[in-house]
Amino acid sequence: MIRTNRRSFLTAAGAAALAGSLRAAGRAVRLGGPIFLKSEDPAELAREHRRVGYSAAYCPQAKADDTTRVRAIEKAFAAESVIVAEVGAWVNMLDPDAEKRRANLTYVVERMALAEAVGARCCVDIAGSYNPTVWYGPNPKNLSAQFFDATVDNCRHVIDEIKPKRSKFTIEAMGWSIPDGPDSYLKLIKAVDRAAFGVHLDVCNVINSPERFYRNSEVIDDCFRKLGPWIVSCHAKDLKWIVELNVHFQEVIPGRGEIDYRAYLRGLSELPVATPLMLEHLKTAEEYDEGQRYIRKVASETGVTLA
Repeated sequence: MIRTNRRSFLTAAGAAALAGSLRAAGRAVRLGGPIFLKSEDPAELAREHRRVGYSAAYCPQAKADDTTRVRAIEKAFAAESVIVAEVGAWVNMLDPDAEKRRANLTYVVERMALAEAVGARCCVDIAGSYNPTVWYGPNPKNLSAQFFDATVDNCRHVIDEIKPKRSKFTIEAMGWSIPDGPDSYLKLIKAVDRAAFGVHLDVCNVINSPERFYRNSEVIDDCFRKLGPWIVSCHAKDLKWIVELNVHFQEVIPGRGEIDYRAYLRGLSELPVATPLMLEHLKTAEEYDEGQRYIRKVASETGVTLA
């Protein structure tokens, strides 16, 4: 029998209460986005992120083999406590043209190498598309077993070429190709079967039907419940339903649409590590400021801390 005296009991009880309060408060979310400073100096870029209120950043232009610049970026952003959230690849790994497909896959490997070198949370691309004219466009084969198997092979190839230890390779979900939601992403994770494969979550990209639009709070909760252990970076935007004779969702500034940012921020704050939420696809600094103000307002109302 283990005997517990009053002092040790109170100590344990206090520790448990503290742990409970920390769990209730959640982790700080790292908000980030593009900046408009015209500079190549890593220190100036890092300071500018902090000046506009960001604690996460898209990776500045660099190549993995430029070790001097890579180290300068990593050092400068760490000094400002700004994490490098992601290195974007944004090419079609499933281009119908075999030569373009090979070149694109080589480029993604290079971008994964940069993410690992600079210590970014992830390198991110979409799976691609069999559309011959629009690299991210719809095609009937984008939901096929052929598409899924080819995507598994591509993800394994990128990871196995670099063998990243600090960064993850991720695929961003799209509304008309695999993965198109939490269940198909979970299936992809299991099939890729690599520890360095992670999840890049953009909840707007999985809202691809009226049902998901109406129930987007539940969709968001489902994404975090099923994919939470693998999520390493997220995108921030909003969706508005443009009323026409067919379904038309339009990306808008956060706060001008119907995405439940309370659910989004709550899910982010409950992840195992502080995770970046990156504003994207806006046109001006003023639009990014508006989006940031809205997210900060919702965070304050919801009790979510932004780093």
